[in-house]
Amino acid sequence: MTAAPDAILEQAFIGARTFNAFSPRPVEDETLLRLYDLMRWGPTSMNCQPGRYLFVKSTAAKEQLTAALAPGNVAKTMAAPVTAIVAFDTRFYDHLPAQFPAVADARSTFADNPALADATAFRNGTLQGAYLILAARLLGLDCGPMSGFDADRLNATFFPDGRYKANFLVNLGYGDPSGNYPRGPRLAFDEVARIV
Repeated sequence: MTAAPDAILEQAFIGARTFNAFSPRPVEDETLLRLYDLMRWGPTSMNCQPGRYLFVKSTAAKEQLTAALAPGNVAKTMAAPVTAIVAFDTRFYDHLPAQFPAVADARSTFADNPALADATAFRNGTLQGAYLILAARLLGLDCGPMSGFDADRLNATFFPDGRYKANFLVNLGYGDPSGNYPRGPRLAFDEVARIV
């Protein structure tokens, strides 16, 4: 495998940033289908794939969502063409017999250990949310990931059976740079990493 061209690295990481304002250009459903089709190939432990995604587009659904948002997140969420609720399936292990057939008892590993299941779902669901952001950027979308919401209220509204749990939100669309803050600095390698 060869390294990606600099233009791709720029689009996915270096020049990409969090957007707080979006143009009115809509995000088509076909783009969201393509987004999932791309991001689903990212690896998860034991191919567990606990991430679940609700793409909130309609005005009615957006209004339901805003009831759970911190005040500072309401305007930008209403202006974004789509808001993805990145959640995780607390019973992801029910899919393991098909998704990870190499280990016959993979399901019971998690079904019999709720603490392990919760940690695995949260960790890998978060990882899949990061894949969603990168895939969106590679498809030409801009992203505004955020926390700042009442998870219990959001879950009661959108996942009332309790099986899925919201992790974080990502506004998706075509960014309007006029609403951006100056980009923050990043920590240097020697501040956060070492090679041993």
